[in-house]
Order: sequence, then structure tokens, then C-alpha cells
Amino acid sequence: MARVRLGEEFVIESGARAVAVVRPAKPGTSPGRLLSESIASAEARGSMALLDAGFTRDLEEVADSYREPLNQPSWD
Repeated sequence: MARVRLGEEFVIESGARAVAVVRPAKPGTSPGRLLSESIASAEARGSMALLDAGFTRDLEEVADSYREPLNQPSWD
């Protein structure tokens, strides 16, 4: 990630197929939108999707994983 912050771009591949690109965010852009904004957008489109307990649990696990200290890999 330090190299990305310095401007480098990386392509992540699965076999011979590119599946993701990691690059620095454009200055002044938002990294995404809040969950509340996503829910409001879905409701405005008439979505009847429900966020079940499994979704809540998964989201909490993701949030908790960012609260732990990061162990930098040796190759970074």
C-alpha cells in the first residue's frame, strides 16, 4: 500500500485473467458512500431487499478487522 500511496498501480490476476486494479484514489474523490446512503438509494428505487442478521454479522467482522493492528507482509 505504501507504493500505491506513492502513485504506483498494481493489477491483481487470477491465472491469466486480471480481476482487480489497485491504484491511488483521485484527489478530491470520496472512497465510497456510506451504508445509509446505499440503503436510501435502494429504497428510492423501490428495492425490497432486507439486511438480515448474516449481513449484519459479516459487516461487523469487516469493521472489526480494521480495528486490529496491521501486520505488514515482508514483501511490502
